[in-house]
Amino acid sequence: MDTIGFIGLGVMGRPMALNLRRHGFPLVVHSRSRGPVDALVAAGATAVNSPVEVARRASRIVLMLPDSPDVAAVLEGGSGVFGAIQRGTIIIDSSTIAPAAARRFAEAAASAGATYLDAPVSGGEIGAIDGTLTFMIGGDAAAVETVRPVLSAMGNPERLVHVGPSGAGQICKVCNQLVIGGTLAVVAEAIALARKAGVDPNRVRAALLGGFAASRVLDVHGERMINGNYKPGFRGRLYAKDMRIAMQTLAEHGVPAPATALAHQLVEAQVAAGEADDDYSAIARVIFRLAGLED
Repeated sequence: MDTIGFIGLGVMGRPMALNLRRHGFPLVVHSRSRGPVDALVAAGATAVNSPVEVARRASRIVLMLPDSPDVAAVLEGGSGVFGAIQRGTIIIDSSTIAPAAARRFAEAAASAGATYLDAPVSGGEIGAIDGTLTFMIGGDAAAVETVRPVLSAMGNPERLVHVGPSGAGQICKVCNQLVIGGTLAVVAEAIALARKAGVDPNRVRAALLGGFAASRVLDVHGERMINGNYKPGFRGRLYAKDMRIAMQTLAEHGVPAPATALAHQLVEAQVAAGEADDDYSAIARVIFRLAGLED
């Protein structure tokens, strides 16, 4: 089996890497925090001290990093992957970054004889733990097929979607975040209305889940909002970053997005309220406070 390099062992990256080990892949890991590295070493992975060492040891490299500058530092920095990348290496970048940055990284990889796939995911921490993530993939179709076993170890094999050329995976992830943001906002508004009207929001949610208003957001995050459980699966500050990317990308393509602009402001208000490390579903708190409700 190919040796897999994995860089970025955060909330999403750690369980994704563990699933690669569970499927028997030899694994080389690097991350800024030592705790997750130790957990992977206990599962049989090998730890190295820099991205360039990952590149020397692995021909398939998975990235799960917070933002475009983080990916740039890991790939292009003084001890970055591009400093020692092997010809034929395939980089699977599952970070959520700007589409334009993904296209730039793909060009740089190609000039070194390697291939870069932008492959952001949806499914959250639960999907990462269960190995059921959806991958939205941009880049070379043949490379996607080559790494399909790697992707299948981390995600649902039926949801590994090759969207199009480089950058297309990140465009798809922007679309995903738009839909989630708008849905989070209206679910929070519905729960606020039920509470203020003196109607049990649990029963309202149960009824809605049986009809045309049903959604994964209503199911998972609606329950969070009702119970006030904002333990992070995906932190608000990271969703705020995603929404900034979304707004920039929408502007670049001349797409008006008033609903997304509102969702963006709600998550920025969450961050400004000191709740950046709560789950992004905590935008409900912003709406509840506006409605004169306690969290």
